[in-house]
Amino acid sequence: MDRAGRYLTGAGLALIHVGALFAFVPALFHVSDIVLLAVLAYCTGALGVTLCYHRVLTHRSARLRKPLEYCFALFGTLALQGDPIRWVAVHRKHHAHADHDGDPHNIEMGFKWAHVDWLYRHNIAYPSEDEIARYAPDLVADPFYRALARLALPLQLALAIALFFLGGWAWVVWGVFVRLVVSYHSTWLVNSAAHMLGYRTYRTSDRSTNCWWVALVSFGEGWHNNHHAFPFSARHGLRWFEIDMTWWHVKVLAFLRLADRIRIPTEVMRRRLAYETS
Repeated sequence: MDRAGRYLTGAGLALIHVGALFAFVPALFHVSDIVLLAVLAYCTGALGVTLCYHRVLTHRSARLRKPLEYCFALFGTLALQGDPIRWVAVHRKHHAHADHDGDPHNIEMGFKWAHVDWLYRHNIAYPSEDEIARYAPDLVADPFYRALARLALPLQLALAIALFFLGGWAWVVWGVFVRLVVSYHSTWLVNSAAHMLGYRTYRTSDRSTNCWWVALVSFGEGWHNNHHAFPFSARHGLRWFEIDMTWWHVKVLAFLRLADRIRIPTEVMRRRLAYETS
């Protein structure tokens, strides 16, 4: 990302956070606003980013029927964390160099860097356009995902306009600004807190941890040591008490015959990587 791109990203993130502060204006707070926030955050964060972007597109841990995959990818694009091609490329590079040189959000550079600074400060590990094409060739080859790469901002603007006409400025504040801030930090905590805080069940070459409270706010993504041990797994919460709401979605979709090719680690795989005391 060049300097201009970094400045625009930083300014955009600041603007979104400032916009979210308007939620404290009493005239812009109603029960319907909270309902709107919950519904849109669920669609864009849980279905869009966590299920589709991460488990389906990045790691191919399950396959969705194509129309459903495209629908959820559209939801993920509205999370404004990057189009599917860029998001997938960044995350695949993270796994290739997790917590070492080359990791775009290397925790060794500190909590704040892994949480947010990597997005807008000079970052030599951020994938170039050539690297993006190399890390996500499957998505680059798909015209739908190439279209989403061009339409991310227009789609967000269209959503904001629709919300304004349906519910006024209150729905814009809660449905766009507050939603984005909630979605950002729940995702970013996986990159930061879940590489510092919590317990480790499996031996990995990185600092990933299982952090229960991150898992709660990110629909199961906080079982991050499990994920780094078995990136291909559609299930991140591997022990009985590790609640993984996204895995529940996968099972429901499989029951409805909307998902298949679901991959999880075998007991032998888990025993092989587990610490003796786990």
